[in-house]
Amino acid sequence: MVRFIAMLVGIAFAGVLAIALFSSVSGVITDPPAPTAEHEFHRHPKDLDLASNGPLGKFDMRQVQRGLQVYKEVCSACHSLRLVSFRDIKDMGYSDGQVKAFAASYDNIPSINPDTGEVATRKGVPSDRFPSPFANDVAARAANNNALPPDLSLMTKARHDGPAYIYSLLTGFQNQPAELLKKFPDAKTPAGLHYNPYFANLNIAMAPPLTADGQVTYSDGTKSTVDQMAKDVAAFLTWTAEPKMQTRHSAGLAAMLFLLIFCVLAYGAYQNVWRNVKH
Repeated sequence: MVRFIAMLVGIAFAGVLAIALFSSVSGVITDPPAPTAEHEFHRHPKDLDLASNGPLGKFDMRQVQRGLQVYKEVCSACHSLRLVSFRDIKDMGYSDGQVKAFAASYDNIPSINPDTGEVATRKGVPSDRFPSPFANDVAARAANNNALPPDLSLMTKARHDGPAYIYSLLTGFQNQPAELLKKFPDAKTPAGLHYNPYFANLNIAMAPPLTADGQVTYSDGTKSTVDQMAKDVAAFLTWTAEPKMQTRHSAGLAAMLFLLIFCVLAYGAYQNVWRNVKH
């Protein structure tokens, strides 16, 4: 009897779910949702060809170093890299002395004065992590129209088509299309925001950070166009998100070669052991 009642309850529950699903589907078919500006004008990220792309990709360390320069001179004014230490950049091809000099170029590392016990700042050392440009989230919001600039350490992993998304976002600032305003008059970009079709809701609080060619003077002599700087910082943030990518790719390739050789040897052993047996 209990089993029969439980069966009836299960059937009733399944029936209710089926009715709800049918109602939802029929509602979408008979009364589809109204189109939105975000749905019609949001763009997929542009293609970005980086040396690190693909299963066998390797970092172009010169480009990654240029991206670090762009981050330090432009992006670090608002965005942090709280998961990256100064000493990590040694893997980008810098010597120990260069790492120490780079760390010391930051003189805003939070510290405590040993004599007074008061909050102070000091120069960075290789073991320090990249400092946040703001004391806390409240200060960050106050300086950015109440928007909190995200940490960039894992940004290329946190966004679909991460490197291409960053490149497209940095080069995608523009005036709102007349077609958008004509079709969606209420979708005008609010004051304090900036139109960018590669951002999810089309309007972003971040002002265009890369505004002119030559904004950064590259130490290797590369011409620093807006497009080049955007590509370089996208390559750098790809490295911060997965600095051991090349090691992983090498290990994966070695594993595939091992499995291939193992399969060949196993097949040879199989043929040898069963050579006189019909099968």
